[in-house]
Amino acid sequence: LMNHHGTALPPTGLLVDLLRDPNSASLTSSRPSFSWIVRDRAPNMHQTAWQIAVASRRELLLAGKPDLWDSGARDPGTGWQTDSRSLHLRYEGNPLAPQRDYWWRVRTWNSRGERSPWSEPQCFHVGELRGEYVTARQDLVRVSQAPTHVVLRDDGVTFVDFGKAAFGTVVVELTAAGAGEVRIRLGEVLAAPFTVHRHPGGSRRYREILLSVEPGRQRYEIEIEPDTRNTCIDPERSASPAILMPAAIGEVLPFRYVEIEGPVVPPDRAAIRRLAVFYPFDEQAAAFHSSSHILDDVWELCHYSMKATSFCGVHVDGDRERIPYEGDVYINQLGQYYCDREFALSRYSHEYLITRPTWPTEWILFSVQTAWLDYLYTGDSRSLETHYEDLRAKTLCDLRRKDGLISTVDPPVSPDILVAVHMHPKSEMRDIVDWPQGERDGYRMQAVNTVVNAFHWRALILMERIALALDRRDEARVWRERADLTRATMLAELVDAETGLFVDGAGTRHSALHATIFPLAFGLTPPEMVPPALEHIRRKGMACSVYAAQFLLEALYRGGDEHTALAMLTSTAERAWAHWIYDVGSTITLEAWSDRFKPNQDWNHAWGAAPANVIPRFILGVRPLLPGFENVLIRPRAGSLSSVAGRVPTIRGPIEIRYEQIPGERFSLEFSLPANTTCRVEVPRLHPTHHTVWVDGRPQPAIPDGDRLVIDGLGSGRHIVGSCAAG
Repeated sequence: LMNHHGTALPPTGLLVDLLRDPNSASLTSSRPSFSWIVRDRAPNMHQTAWQIAVASRRELLLAGKPDLWDSGARDPGTGWQTDSRSLHLRYEGNPLAPQRDYWWRVRTWNSRGERSPWSEPQCFHVGELRGEYVTARQDLVRVSQAPTHVVLRDDGVTFVDFGKAAFGTVVVELTAAGAGEVRIRLGEVLAAPFTVHRHPGGSRRYREILLSVEPGRQRYEIEIEPDTRNTCIDPERSASPAILMPAAIGEVLPFRYVEIEGPVVPPDRAAIRRLAVFYPFDEQAAAFHSSSHILDDVWELCHYSMKATSFCGVHVDGDRERIPYEGDVYINQLGQYYCDREFALSRYSHEYLITRPTWPTEWILFSVQTAWLDYLYTGDSRSLETHYEDLRAKTLCDLRRKDGLISTVDPPVSPDILVAVHMHPKSEMRDIVDWPQGERDGYRMQAVNTVVNAFHWRALILMERIALALDRRDEARVWRERADLTRATMLAELVDAETGLFVDGAGTRHSALHATIFPLAFGLTPPEMVPPALEHIRRKGMACSVYAAQFLLEALYRGGDEHTALAMLTSTAERAWAHWIYDVGSTITLEAWSDRFKPNQDWNHAWGAAPANVIPRFILGVRPLLPGFENVLIRPRAGSLSSVAGRVPTIRGPIEIRYEQIPGERFSLEFSLPANTTCRVEVPRLHPTHHTVWVDGRPQPAIPDGDRLVIDGLGSGRHIVGSCAAG
């Protein structure tokens, strides 16, 4: 082995049990896992070996005397053991004791045999040990924020604007001549310039608090009283489905604006702070810029929404209920992956709902999708291993008829099935399709529901992949057989032969938008049905809720219509994200397109933030092909954009993307890939007979694939790939 460092750099991005700061959480796993980002200046570089050291004290670690675990050179005695794993290496040292801090570091060897320096040491805290695998989260943080504007109105009221809404409270330093009362008003909505709306309607928040002040200059932290609507503190209710705020953080309220009225000296900007509450969030982990300022604004709105709605430490549905729902978690989870290198928050939310499911049929089926996404984006199979039997039940195979279709009404769902998916035996499972109900585009809710069965088919396909990942090959074959039967029956029984479209369900010829977008987004729609499906979507437009918009956009990109998808992402109509920015004035995504569609909606609902994941997944074009981003797909879908640039966080390190195009003439892509990864690159095929692209300044034959040219196997480092119509 060569001991000089060469091009190898110290590993960075250390994670313990997926936690970026494992000292801010209490790990409860007796065998935590260790991950890191491999770094190397040379292109196409892979890790070939690693060494982990764990100690009870930092000074022991730095002295090279780890007293708990030294993995050694991974040498079995017959030479070097090649080991490219950089993710989820499980602890193999002496038993860890509870309520203790520990330190670890790692170094790696590259494919030239060069050894990196040691990483910086990282501390992790072990709390109460509860098992070999338990998901932990980081603690919530309170961030002190200064206002962007402070205005003294003519009526003597101080108006404060923090620029964006956030969950938290206010700290003020007030100077009073004597004892008295001050009115503090917090709100999300303006009634007029420099005026907080006192009756915003629906679930938009407003709160007026009377504050007793003392003579002189004093500091006051405003105490937010709990709201029975989202904390369920009503003594007549014995159980609370809402997520309660930790006692150490206290109750919070979403607000952007503050008014201060009373017998005090008008406070200046330095005297007012908002204590905003978030799950730890790296603002720089992701970035996006394009030739469309509207698209940039939409991305920023949705990017910030991922941070702002993390205030509970669980993916909840917004402030109105503060309840986790599986449909919300799916969109939140994908957005979280593309906005921050953070995975524990989504995993915890998913596992929380496994045993606390909500009522919609599709939401039960979502558990399989979120489980697969967790594995695909992290490469960590521990959650799949732990919850495999639960996921089996959540495919709802116990509802299957002989033809492979499922129904929740014919016959009704039995108590045994409800118990199997952790629902109360007297509760009710109901098909949802979309929410609110008025956003279903006239969908006919039949006993055999096409959207529900599309979800069922997708769950079966993913269970096949999950079984293969866990080396359950016999079970994988059974899942595939079930999926094939379900798909065959759906194509035979739930398609209108004249239109070539999926109908809403058995017994109707009506084809709502939803009957088209879910099968297409899930990959169920066969190629011959894609053209009429896309035409149907273009004709219908955004005839769905902000939740279903996630799948409408996925359907368009999967079907190859990037132009319609981009038009929807940059639309300024009522059913569009830009409408919230320019017309509504919200800085967090909403629960519905407008009050017209859901009068009781709230202004802090992350299920409306689909562009947070759709833009980087499809416009930047970055998706994992193998679990943990071992192999990456880079397939930009530019539409009419002339330039795009961005940064995508992955568990193996950031991917930087930049491209420019003259549509139909030339396309130039530049990207940077982290070490220990390879990628498949697909660029537009601009001439039907040209099969050559330029890769790092040299012509290279590519594989034609429809309207794309494919280059496979590029490794880490910086690459430039281009194509042009002239050849």
